[in-house]
Amino acid sequence: MATRPTRAEVAALVDHTLLKPEATRADVEALVAEAAELGVYAVCVSPSMVPVAARSAGGAVRVATVAGFPSGKHLSEVKAHEAAQAVVSGAGEVDMVIDVGAALSGDIGAVRCDIEAVRAAIEGAVLKVIVESAVLLAHDGDGSGRTLTAVCHAAERAGADFVKTSTGFHPAGGASVRAVEVMAGAVGGRLGVKASGGIRTAADALAMLGAGATRLGLSGTRAVLDGLA
Repeated sequence: MATRPTRAEVAALVDHTLLKPEATRADVEALVAEAAELGVYAVCVSPSMVPVAARSAGGAVRVATVAGFPSGKHLSEVKAHEAAQAVVSGAGEVDMVIDVGAALSGDIGAVRCDIEAVRAAIEGAVLKVIVESAVLLAHDGDGSGRTLTAVCHAAERAGADFVKTSTGFHPAGGASVRAVEVMAGAVGGRLGVKASGGIRTAADALAMLGAGATRLGLSGTRAVLDGLA
């Protein structure tokens, strides 16, 4: 963004996220209420919590979920079924995790096929592809982003709507400015870029947007937005 965005403008780009395993129905209901108060784009919850979020939102807040989360080491058919069931339950967006090992071994074709399976299962819904960018960047060892770029191209060819940096659960780390720059360069505005994982301050959020992110995944949304007041 050329100029510093306002609090409301940043809020409108946020997926307000709760993916902790210990999250309860009451936690999800509170998340939805807070999302409405903050004016965010969507809430992102675990698949089993989609019906709770959709019922609580009542159409006032968009609902997103995840598939193959957080490892990505699920059969493509399982990811596709999980995603399809979530859409039936009220999710309008699905953030799926790739098989990172396939990407690291150079089997980009397998990565594409995995994404295509989920894409076919949720026609009409928004598909975001989580690539674990910190792992892919580290793999090249030279900062070039070759593997990350190849995966982003595969996601585009498979029909994804967004590429997304991270689950936030991998020990290699979450979003980085460098990763977002590589991803934005790879998709060239044809897909969205979601930065997620470890974005805890307004400065972090602004850096990601400046690098080319078009959506933010935040769990500490209020603290980030308060830093823009």
